[in-house]
Amino acid sequence: MSTSKVTTEMMTPTTTTTTTAEPFPQPVGGASMLLSFRLEKKKTVIVGSSALAAKRAFAALEADSSVVVFSKGDDTLCDELRWRADHGQLTLIPMGPTEGEDEELLESYLESSTGDVSFVCVTDTLSTMSNGKRSLESAKRLHGSCRRQRVPVNFSDLPQLCDFSFTSSHRFIDTATNAPSSLQIGVTANGQGCRISGRIRRDIVAALPKEVGVAVSVIGRLRRRAKEEGLGCGEGNEGGGREEAVEEATPNLPVAQRTVADSDVEASKRRMRWVSQISEYWSLSRLAEMKGEDIDKMLSGDLGLVPSSTTDLSQASHHPLNLETPPRVGRILLVGSGPGHPSLLTVATRDALTKHADLVLSDKLVPAAVLAIIPSHVQVQIARKFPGNADSAQSELQETAVEAARRGLTVVRLKQGDPTVYGRAGEEIIYFRSQGFEPIVVPGVSSALAGPIFAGVPVTQRGVAESFIVCTGVGKGGKGVKLPGYERSRTLVILMGVARLGAVLDTLQNADLPPEKRDGEGYPGHVPIAIIERATMPDQRTVFSTLKDVSAAMESVGEQRPPGMIVVGWTVLCLWKRGDVSVLDDRGEDGDETRVRNWLEGKLWRVAEGLSDNWINLL
Repeated sequence: MSTSKVTTEMMTPTTTTTTTAEPFPQPVGGASMLLSFRLEKKKTVIVGSSALAAKRAFAALEADSSVVVFSKGDDTLCDELRWRADHGQLTLIPMGPTEGEDEELLESYLESSTGDVSFVCVTDTLSTMSNGKRSLESAKRLHGSCRRQRVPVNFSDLPQLCDFSFTSSHRFIDTATNAPSSLQIGVTANGQGCRISGRIRRDIVAALPKEVGVAVSVIGRLRRRAKEEGLGCGEGNEGGGREEAVEEATPNLPVAQRTVADSDVEASKRRMRWVSQISEYWSLSRLAEMKGEDIDKMLSGDLGLVPSSTTDLSQASHHPLNLETPPRVGRILLVGSGPGHPSLLTVATRDALTKHADLVLSDKLVPAAVLAIIPSHVQVQIARKFPGNADSAQSELQETAVEAARRGLTVVRLKQGDPTVYGRAGEEIIYFRSQGFEPIVVPGVSSALAGPIFAGVPVTQRGVAESFIVCTGVGKGGKGVKLPGYERSRTLVILMGVARLGAVLDTLQNADLPPEKRDGEGYPGHVPIAIIERATMPDQRTVFSTLKDVSAAMESVGEQRPPGMIVVGWTVLCLWKRGDVSVLDDRGEDGDETRVRNWLEGKLWRVAEGLSDNWINLL
């Protein structure tokens, strides 16, 4: 059974003597390499004087490029180009009366520019031009001139002559200042239709919150401050330049608990890891709310929850009358938010968030789509578990819940999945009980069960798996854990293990591990594995492979999408297409390898993107 909308696969090997698949995906042509260029101290040359030429000139000016426009004369200029020329924003160079002179003039200019020209954009080949349209022969000669000077060129409506193309782009506004933000998006259909590219761009823009530009500005300030206060300008490619930093594949790699002896470099790395985490987990609207003082507190390393509004719950209410009504009794609810998608919330969880809560203390992994159902009058605070600071932040969060409950508030402690499945519910229950509050535990749909089936993987199946084990990939304080050994009839589900995949795979497969590291024999390398990221969410991704090849598969797909889980065992393949529920009947290793080869169709891995159409239509 396939549960994906889009499937990316390894190419079938070409050899006729073996069935060994190629280790890396074969490139499939037809795409573009999408780049974003900084054009400071560079020139953009535009040939033409129409409204399209003005549009190209404006985009180049916003990219800090100087602009040179070749035109047939002042009387042919559109109003915008004329105005920008009059105000010194661009330079005009008149072209001759014949096309042959144009080509000589352009090539002479490019030759004398000593490499300062980034690219040439020829706009007077636009098919809708009623007069003055450049001929195809002239365009070809201009193309030859640019080629000889090694300058990329774009021709409107002549894709066969283009070295590059423009995307249908949008630059977002920073709604806090009403100025353009640094966030831009671009969509291309690679020549298959600019109209539909524009429509898709509009749909993307409409789907994003209006505060998205502010959120990007806030993250930019956080990144700059985190670097300035620690590494300064001498660390790698972050040295005060404008280059995009190379991010870690996942922000959730284990870190040691911070100490008072942390060096400046260690402290800065922790801050940068924290910035990466909030970029991944916090809602865009919450990021946009952050002010300068919030950034100061966040980067100081001090403890503190981050509120979603300016409401101050620490201030008691005042009333002019001396009412003698009994004080309100506070409550604490430990609530599971399910695997991610808001449609999978239980009725009890939805009621707790929408009818009962005065204060919601949320883990950072709870998706913004779930937090969005909370009424606006309810204060929401997200646990700021700074890398290396998780234990201290957990304590502070518990104290915040108790303090609010003592003031008569109903506090919802919101956790992803189910609170009792690696959610520290037990520690919190014991703590709250010691403070005089008996918490109410509201179960949630566990990610360990829902996540796999959204990827088409059951955790049990007759004829394949008679039992399953759920375990964590990391122990208390970031330590390793003892994993179960291989049993053919059992499925293994590992939560919080994708960031430590190498160590997990070694523990599962290493034949020489001592008993304290693994409880049983090692796993064969051909056993199926599925790594499911962002389970139940629209951007869910599942990597199907085997234990021996999954590391290469994960490197191939690029950045990780936390949170992720690992499913190991024969149920991973049992519902693929026509299904295979004879695993426990056929136990031979040769049969297993044939089974795996048929499942992966001779490839080393398969990547499934998104939810199934059936689920999308249902939700």
